[in-house]
Amino acid sequence: MTDGRWIDLGDGVYARRYAELDQTLGLVVGAERCLVIDTGRDEVHGAEFAAAIRTVTSLPWDVVITHAHWDHFFGTAAFLPCRVWAHPRCRGAILADAEAQRAEWTRYYREQGKPDLAADLAAARVVLPTEDVPDRVDVDLGGRRVVLLHPGRGHTAGDVVAHVSDAGVVFAGDLVEQGAPPSVGDDAYAAEWPRALDVVLALDPDVVVPGHGEPVDAAFVTRQRDDLARAYG
Repeated sequence: MTDGRWIDLGDGVYARRYAELDQTLGLVVGAERCLVIDTGRDEVHGAEFAAAIRTVTSLPWDVVITHAHWDHFFGTAAFLPCRVWAHPRCRGAILADAEAQRAEWTRYYREQGKPDLAADLAAARVVLPTEDVPDRVDVDLGGRRVVLLHPGRGHTAGDVVAHVSDAGVVFAGDLVEQGAPPSVGDDAYAAEWPRALDVVLALDPDVVVPGHGEPVDAAFVTRQRDDLARAYG
């Protein structure tokens, strides 16, 4: 896995971009700890991300999983041992659905002629979250706090966003997507999704980091919120 690139958002906040799935992962660095936002699609991907983080900081890390879709959590084993934060419904969905997601996407990668990606996903260990974010949790990184917030149901029942208030940045997971319309799957709550984005917008972010695509501003999120409201409201 060699296609990762950092985007420095300033103040010790970073997004890491990957061509595969147009994916975006995150990193927030404090004085004593760092916070990893999502871990990637398999352990090989997770290990690349972890190694890239070690070029930025040597601090111990916590992990937050924004939601229970395979490409955001199958890399978690590469970060152990650590605390892994998620909404309780995210944990439940990983427990219930991880193997079905693995089977679906392993088959997809084989059909697409990407046997290495299929093999990496097939071999990845599932790691369950250890820490709950039922509504709001403040994670102390030393000298800065990151608020983990469940804004309501939207992309899934258990979405969590990470608000770095001192930098004006929100990591939104797949509640926001840039470069493609939001993915409204069978486990989405499309009619409620705009309200979840209202919660994100109420944080008054300067930068919103999506789960897929480039970082965006609040105006982009507002347009995406309005598009969802028109389509599903």
